[in-house]
Amino acid sequence: MKFNTQHTYILGFFLLAAVLMVPNLLPASTQEPENPPLGSTDPVYHQKFLDGYQIMPPPLPDSLSFAGERVPLDFYLCRERLDRELMVNIFWQSNQLLLIKRANRYFPKIEAILQEEGIPEDFKYLCVIESGMMNVVSPAKAAGFWQLMTGTARDHGLEVNTYIDERYNLEKATRAACDYLKMLYERFGSWTLAAAAYNTGQSNMDYHLRTQGTNDYYQLHLPEETSRYMYRILAEKLVLSEPERYGLSVRPQDLYPPLEDRKIPVDTTIHDLFGFARQQGVSYQMLKLYNPWIRSNTLPDKSRRLYYISLPMESSL
Repeated sequence: MKFNTQHTYILGFFLLAAVLMVPNLLPASTQEPENPPLGSTDPVYHQKFLDGYQIMPPPLPDSLSFAGERVPLDFYLCRERLDRELMVNIFWQSNQLLLIKRANRYFPKIEAILQEEGIPEDFKYLCVIESGMMNVVSPAKAAGFWQLMTGTARDHGLEVNTYIDERYNLEKATRAACDYLKMLYERFGSWTLAAAAYNTGQSNMDYHLRTQGTNDYYQLHLPEETSRYMYRILAEKLVLSEPERYGLSVRPQDLYPPLEDRKIPVDTTIHDLFGFARQQGVSYQMLKLYNPWIRSNTLPDKSRRLYYISLPMESSL
């Protein structure tokens, strides 16, 4: 038994050695080279790749304005900051395409309210950079399309509590934002400074203007978020105004359609919104989609306040 085992080990050793020697016995032409240089095996393909794939920075406009106020693009720092935000936008294609689609749904309503309230139309782009036209909540607890803080929302007439949060009501939140922007414009005398103060707050803007001795946003040294704020707005204005100019194209049929609605007046408590939706002939999903400001599955109304619940048009069901 010991003799057979020793011979088995010896035989196995020679077989392993033979296997390891086989590649060295093959002709050199049959062995693959180790890590060939990129492009060396197919120079034609490599050249086609270079000819057809180029990444280029977007062109900057010769002139630009925000809410009728000139942007000093002849100032190199201004051009460089706009250049940065424009490249961030157009090379984040998935996000920018979604913004183009959402703009088709929400811009008509926002534009109409801005016009009614006497706010320049360019402020619709402020809404874009604040929330991406989504009902999101920031780490600081600002909420809705216009990212209003609870205190600011209440100061401008919105109801915010456990059951109702009108920061998520696009029409009411847009009007509240307009009211706030009017106040900021009256304080600073500039729509550009009003937009920047919307981000950083009135007291912070007062401090920067006072200590730096200038009322020109583009000459102020500001915290990074606020220093980028106007350039982000301007970049979205450029791209959403002319997406094709920046290589972004969405077919008309792929744009998100506006949410056409009908309104139901309600001035009593609704204890069961699931049942209410069924009574109205819509799904609970549609009820919540059209009324994100209702934050629960009930709608208490002890004060008999009049609310308007939006429901999809029958043609949208």
